[in-house]
Amino acid sequence: MPNFAEPPPLTSHGPARIIAMCNQKGGVGKTTTTINLGACLAEHGRKVLLVDFDPQGAASVGIGVNPHELDVTVYNVLMERGVRVEDALIESGIEGLDVLPANIDLSAAEVQLVGEVARESVLSRALRPVVDDYDVILIDCQPSLGLLTVNALTAAHGVLIPLECEFFALRGVALLVETIEKVRDRLNPALEIDGILPTMYDSRTLHSREVVARVHEAFGDTLLHSVIGRTVKFPDATVAAEPITAYAPGHPGASAYRQLARELVARGHAA
Repeated sequence: MPNFAEPPPLTSHGPARIIAMCNQKGGVGKTTTTINLGACLAEHGRKVLLVDFDPQGAASVGIGVNPHELDVTVYNVLMERGVRVEDALIESGIEGLDVLPANIDLSAAEVQLVGEVARESVLSRALRPVVDDYDVILIDCQPSLGLLTVNALTAAHGVLIPLECEFFALRGVALLVETIEKVRDRLNPALEIDGILPTMYDSRTLHSREVVARVHEAFGDTLLHSVIGRTVKFPDATVAAEPITAYAPGHPGASAYRQLARELVARGHAA
């Protein structure tokens, strides 16, 4: 494992690099990665905006926000004239980390956006006013390749693909990469894959090791060095509505996400 140096402090903030956390398979660690990567980047003095772009609102809940009690969410920002991103932003309990929350209302946006002009670019336009206020914007996508996910990919500079170390998860990556390439060709020429992140890795099993070897064979350097192990501490931290860096700062899971943050900065994929 390369030794990634501590990121140097920033003298100023913005404009943000926008990263979409994307995989059409559910349960692969997208939300866990969004929350914990955001918290680790904030630890390094980066200003981070976490955009919950899943109608289930899991990222909002995982950071301590009750999405069912909110009057203004990302849905209102997207679909209602006169509602600004600033109206929906919530400061998390982590210094430097803000949240643009979502709830079940967002599921209606998928249908309503169909009739919109430039429907794939609605999120990109909504985020434009706050891009200069942050160093990194992380978008937690829903587990599908629908219009919401296409909006996230159109707004993003890079895509981070959390991949569960399991063969069924591996099969879907080729389809996702194909979708990313279509979005790059037709909507967002600047889009690139920042990396594939192995999650739920168990070094004791041959299966996990074989999946990582197969991904490296197929995608080469796109596979990140950082690996997120399987541990019960992640769901425990979610129940506590905290990143693992706050819930169990000395746990190997927290160290793995700090390593990921350092690696993305070193690769030039984060501020």
